[in-house]
Amino acid sequence: MAFGIKRSEIETWKAAVSRGEVAFLTHYWLDPRFPGMKTVTKVGCSDLEKLASWCRANGLNPKYIHAREQYPHFDLMGAKQLEILRSANQREQLERFGMVDG
Repeated sequence: MAFGIKRSEIETWKAAVSRGEVAFLTHYWLDPRFPGMKTVTKVGCSDLEKLASWCRANGLNPKYIHAREQYPHFDLMGAKQLEILRSANQREQLERFGMVDG
């Protein structure tokens, strides 16, 4: 279950993904399969090779790309989520979802 984001944020993410950009969308998320995880970041891009290259460059296995939908994406959680959001300078998302100190 996703919550904590506005429809306009989803639409902005979808538009960027459709243009072939690597786009980040973080939201609160609860799933019993992942106890302790409170947020997920969807890193999307309609260019699957570009997204796969992005995954490899960040030490992620592209086989976990969710490619069956109109908006292909890779789900980031936990420590790797924090590392990548920091390296991608996604400070607003880090602060908004309580993933940084101060």
